[in-house]
Amino acid sequence: MAMRLAVPFCCCLTLALTGCTSARDEPPPTTQQVELQRYQGTWYELARLPMFFQRHCVQSEAHYGLRKDGRIDVTNRCLEQDGQWNEARGVAEPQVAGSTDKLWVRFDNWFSRLAPGLTKGEYWVLYHDPDYRVALVGHPNREYLWLLSRSPTVSAQTREQLLELARRQGYPTDQLIWRQPAPQ
Repeated sequence: MAMRLAVPFCCCLTLALTGCTSARDEPPPTTQQVELQRYQGTWYELARLPMFFQRHCVQSEAHYGLRKDGRIDVTNRCLEQDGQWNEARGVAEPQVAGSTDKLWVRFDNWFSRLAPGLTKGEYWVLYHDPDYRVALVGHPNREYLWLLSRSPTVSAQTREQLLELARRQGYPTDQLIWRQPAPQ
């Protein structure tokens, strides 16, 4: 039980601390607008840059659902090395009203209720294909990056396209952690 509480706490703490670091060079370009109706649903993590709160994850997925108030319900699930699922719930909202490419995400736990202004993380949609089948999401300081897909696997061509986009935007793709098979 302690581990289940520690992961969301660490998630929020990590996101809060990233806000204190400075971006190197110019921030990466984003998609400019995201059709949230099309973006909602399940996304599977193909790869990510290392993150403390995902250190035991072998597979991760995110579920997004548009709310009536325009915000987005977020449920992140992580299959850990020991075969257990861990889950964190939160809410995302645009950083600027009317702009949907740059979001604030806040996960619901005791720390975020105690210090709500410190626990929101930046979630920038850097790319999505026209059909909303694959996406790149990152942090403007390039410390975090996720390669996402509507399916757990993609073709080698799609994988290379996502990697090339991430490289061109200055993300260290040589450090990516790729989705692993589920533990037996």
